[in-house]
Amino acid sequence: MAVTVSLVVLFGLVLFFLLRSGSLGYGSAFTAAGFGFFLASTGAATPINQLAGSVVDALSNL
Repeated sequence: MAVTVSLVVLFGLVLFFLLRSGSLGYGSAFTAAGFGFFLASTGAATPINQLAGSVVDALSNL
């Protein structure tokens, strides 16, 4: 759960700074957020969460 919340905050900050820099428009940001929201409700959510957890574990072991 803690990994999920931190990744949500991280991706939220990335989207925020891309919007502020002007390299990402509001429509694109809305599409990216919507894609993430709908992707989380599919069967792909579990493998993505496992992959993210594995990457975090691998980085902590470096």
